[in-house]
Amino acid sequence: MDYSTILYDVEDGILTITLNRPEALNAFNRDMMSEMIDACDRADADDDVRAVIVTGAGRAFCAGADLASGGDTFDADAREDRESGLQPDGGGRVSLRLYELNKPIIAAINGAAVGVGITMTLPMDIRLAADVAKFGFVFARRGIVPEACSSYFLPRVAGISRALEWCYSGRVFPAQEALDGGLVRALYPKDDLLAQARAIAEDIRDNSAPVSVALVRHMMWRMLGADHPMEAHKIDSRGIYYRGRSPDAKEGVESFLEKRPAEFVAKVSEDMPEYFPWWQPREFS
Repeated sequence: MDYSTILYDVEDGILTITLNRPEALNAFNRDMMSEMIDACDRADADDDVRAVIVTGAGRAFCAGADLASGGDTFDADAREDRESGLQPDGGGRVSLRLYELNKPIIAAINGAAVGVGITMTLPMDIRLAADVAKFGFVFARRGIVPEACSSYFLPRVAGISRALEWCYSGRVFPAQEALDGGLVRALYPKDDLLAQARAIAEDIRDNSAPVSVALVRHMMWRMLGADHPMEAHKIDSRGIYYRGRSPDAKEGVESFLEKRPAEFVAKVSEDMPEYFPWWQPREFS
């Protein structure tokens, strides 16, 4: 796929996806939805990609949905390019694909992140932000409701009380409030943001087994919905059993004892253990 709304750049094992509609503050449209999903597919298929960073071009990260259609922006039945009736929301399709990703993903929020511009980051693993960034779950002020699976992710990220306050009011709030509320992990001067995100990605790339990282990602996220710790015990035990027999486990121990960098050989595209995936597929209906 040729990209018109994002940039896709792999350097030294780290993929940077840049939302690239700076003239529109990187507003989200259907092309961006399709391209983000395709970029995730490419990243999962490429074993040279060890970590992913998502950022925005220009002043904003993403100013939310493109409102070029005016009052009909959110009316699916009014669009010529969509079937009438209930359809999956575009932001949700992106969030679900990010949730399924087999690579660690870091949001480097360089500016305004509003509406889908912030909800799409919720299934990303680590969110860093520029100290000048602003955030807003503005849906109620537009007469709609939160989307992109954010009714699942946001309370888990920030807690139910803060999530409801932000969504009830729909107000735009500063980066410090996002940090205080757990929405982002750290704030940096805008010019330092990408370097800080890359440092995290490099640490993962240089020191951790790719298959282990992929399994950890799914174990952590999916256990957020488990109804008992026994479910985690089952998956942890399978992981220890299968990975404990792998060449990566031997290499991890031997490299530590020999005080040298590990060289892990298992590939996410080929060597995930036989119990993966352990969950039933979910479908929209």
